Amino acid sequence: MSKGWMDKILDNIFDDEWVGKRGEKLTERELKFVQLFGRKGKTLKNIYLPKENGETSEVDVVFITQKGIFVFESKNFSGWIFGDEKNRNWTASLPNGQKNQFYNPVMQNKTHMKWMRNFIGEDVPLFSIIVFSERCELKKVTIYSEDVKVIKRDYTYATVRAIWEKNPDTLSDERINELYEKLKTLTNVDASVKAAHIENIENKYKNEGVREGNTDYIDVAKSKPALEDNVSSDADINTSESMICPKCGSKLVLRTAKKGNNVGNQFYGCSSYPKCRFIKTI
Repeated sequence: MSKGWMDKILDNIFDDEWVGKRGEKLTERELKFVQLFGRKGKTLKNIYLPKENGETSEVDVVFITQKGIFVFESKNFSGWIFGDEKNRNWTASLPNGQKNQFYNPVMQNKTHMKWMRNFIGEDVPLFSIIVFSERCELKKVTIYSEDVKVIKRDYTYATVRAIWEKNPDTLSDERINELYEKLKTLTNVDASVKAAHIENIENKYKNEGVREGNTDYIDVAKSKPALEDNVSSDADINTSESMICPKCGSKLVLRTAKKGNNVGNQFYGCSSYPKCRFIKTI
């Protein structure tokens, strides 16, 4: 599999955050086709669900319908995708031989759904759908749970239709509107909430390695991480090449944390920050 011209544009012109948000928008667009063919519902994206410890869990896209809520985790990646539902990390293999690991999106969405239930109640059926870009190939992805779907984006309509036909109507129009309005309040968050969300994720990655959140890639075999904010910890590279950001190619500079749980600690950060948020712990 080789990269097409669109992949190269996305990789070389637009920053990682733009590419990720673009994937969410494309998933949202697919849901418009779903509604066009009679399966009505309300769509929301970028929902910051509150957690018990005061942090947030960000859901990419939801589709609220009479069947329940379809919870989408969008991955706008290229390359061959390998993963097992039971494994903590999955792998994206690029055409040039680079391999990147990212946190298991099934586990990631499971955590999102946990906090979704905590916020809206246990009575609403939730359907987990992991959506990858058409630009990738799901080379070997093993899923055991019947209520979890891992698909490429162009299978969104067929997947929603299959789930729709197998499940009874559960929510009334009034309940759908109620859930929509309740979840909508979690999309209109200010910049401080978003900044705190990112900082909490970065702190967790520095201290504990790859966990739930929007930070997907860790560095493996000197590969170039892609698409979302990155923190490297247990896969640090102790060579002169580690002074170059493996994510964007810019220089890494020595910095000192000024806030958060790691105040005073030093780390290597990308000189292109905030466009690139790669961090290498010391």
